[in-house]
Amino acid sequence: MLRLAAAGARAIVDMSYARHFLDFQGSAIPRTMQKLVVTRLSPNFHEAVTLRRDCPVPLPGDGDLLVRNRRPSSPSRSLNKNDGTQKGRLPTRPTRAHPRCLRSIIFSGAATAWTHTATFRFVGINASDINYSAGRYDPSLKPPFDIGFEGIGEVVALGLSASARYTVGQAVAYMAPGSFAEYTVVPASIAIPMPSVKPEYLTMLVSGTTAYLSLEELGELSEGKKVLVTAAAGGTGQFAVQLSKIAKCHVIGTCSSDEKAAFLKSIGCDRPINYRTEPVETVLKQEYPEGVDVVYESVGGAMFDLAVDALATKGRLIVIGFISGYQSPTGLSPIKAGVLPTKLLKKSASLRGFFLNHYFSKYQAAMERLLELYARGDLVCEVDLGHLAPDGRFIGLESVFQAVDYMYTGKNTGKLVVELPHPVSSKL
Repeated sequence: MLRLAAAGARAIVDMSYARHFLDFQGSAIPRTMQKLVVTRLSPNFHEAVTLRRDCPVPLPGDGDLLVRNRRPSSPSRSLNKNDGTQKGRLPTRPTRAHPRCLRSIIFSGAATAWTHTATFRFVGINASDINYSAGRYDPSLKPPFDIGFEGIGEVVALGLSASARYTVGQAVAYMAPGSFAEYTVVPASIAIPMPSVKPEYLTMLVSGTTAYLSLEELGELSEGKKVLVTAAAGGTGQFAVQLSKIAKCHVIGTCSSDEKAAFLKSIGCDRPINYRTEPVETVLKQEYPEGVDVVYESVGGAMFDLAVDALATKGRLIVIGFISGYQSPTGLSPIKAGVLPTKLLKKSASLRGFFLNHYFSKYQAAMERLLELYARGDLVCEVDLGHLAPDGRFIGLESVFQAVDYMYTGKNTGKLVVELPHPVSSKL
């Protein structure tokens, strides 16, 4: 082992373990990548987000470096005067502290988090992407910042500590801001091993766990209960329908087309309602005069008001979103808030909000349960890759913009997913 001290830092070049960590099998990780960045705050995704094409590929680990076996395609712009390197980037030419060798791994300082780098093949689209681009979740976050909540792909490089749990080539998924990128660094503590890189697994990360945890923690589902799911054929609605059926409930689902109604039937929905051909309020009053016990609500506005009116005595309305208002300057759509306390009081009903970030302590268990149901064939994870979109299938980061637009036209069935092909410069 060779130990060299760089100015102001402790550097270790460790050759003994390198093959285990950096066996790329002839593949190349490009020096630069594309990613989406929020450059101004706005609920208009096109105005808020910019596709940047020449971003440095991040390296795994806090202070860790990965050394490549070939000369990088472009030189670093800002170099450390002591050793010819820039923190977080590969050196432009071999140095004593940074020999250009495939089977070497460099650690500089002590890592504070286990991390590995994954090249994502699929990323998920969420209605709340425009809430994030508008700065509504974290007012302290100022542009520019990365965007995208979830991704699934393969590990292509990893830090020393992460190698205790992961290997190069392993399929992983994760949920954290910044997934709209060709590469990203993910803490190993939040990465989720997957059997393979399939978009179906991606559907569970946000959409599936939101449905599972909200219904488990707040829904109080039991056999025979009547459950109303709004936007039932969407990314998270499909899970709410199926999980309610697994709990032996009677499920009503709203949707916007006969094709979606047929899909809902296929996953067990007892009463799909195409609101374009049937008034939802009329159907509920005529067919469910005693009301519904649980509402899984993600639309907001007039649909929220209708859902409140449809509650049974001691009914529970779970708010997981209000997509109808996200594109407005305030992010809200008008509701009849003035009479809400009276309506809830008269029925001993309750209104319950759910935000996934508040339930991370139970996230892993929820994922394990969803994966188990899917493996047994008891759960359908419908993926919409944009085959019916005007411009065709969503491929590449540039198509994220089209996918977001497609979601807000209400055309998708299931979870909207964008495929990210491997960069031309990579053989992975």
